[in-house]
Amino acid sequence: MNLADINTIERLLNKAGFSFKKSLGQNFLIDETVCPAMANAACDGNTGVLEIGPGIGVLTKELSKVAKKVTAIELDERLRPILAKTLKDCENTDVIFGDAMKLDLNAVIKEKFSDCGKVAVCANLPYYITSPVIMMLLESRLPIESITVMVQKEAAQRLCAEVGTRDAGAVTVAVDYYSESEILFQVPRTSFLPAPKVDSAVIKLKIRREPPIKVADEKKFFAFIKACF
Repeated sequence: MNLADINTIERLLNKAGFSFKKSLGQNFLIDETVCPAMANAACDGNTGVLEIGPGIGVLTKELSKVAKKVTAIELDERLRPILAKTLKDCENTDVIFGDAMKLDLNAVIKEKFSDCGKVAVCANLPYYITSPVIMMLLESRLPIESITVMVQKEAAQRLCAEVGTRDAGAVTVAVDYYSESEILFQVPRTSFLPAPKVDSAVIKLKIRREPPIKVADEKKFFAFIKACF
């Protein structure tokens, strides 16, 4: 099953009676080059991958080919029968239906990836929840090595900007405090169904073992940074 083919996707969704929800920021990838590139950038055969928002499983399927194990967290219960079909041959993959912002991700990682040498996060994030999810992942100090995500192009530029430049904001400082960031490649809006109004980009955040600066009180530090912007 080619999950990057428009006709295949439409037949799959129509058969399941599935309709897109704008409130969930659902735009499914139909560019067959993007997900393999994300998977190869995010993990290897010794990695346990936590995916947030698998959609119909396009990225999930590619991750399963590279990673040791994949656990995907999906909010939309309507996708349960679709994912059961698209991921039926992915034996190293399972799906948890729930809200990633509310789940105990430390517990999920401990349960699912105890036999993996390392853990990474990889996701095609809905635009409306990009910053909250990334900051939740960083602030939770999960036992992960990296976060590889697709986000809106402008968000990518802001998240990966050099601190002190015009493109930087409070979230830039926070991201830089917890990780080393880089933009890997851009993804045009035509790569999605339905097509959004903006282009996207894939970024990778490599988690720092130690922050670049010493902060006595992180809560006060970030309050000060937010006040500055």
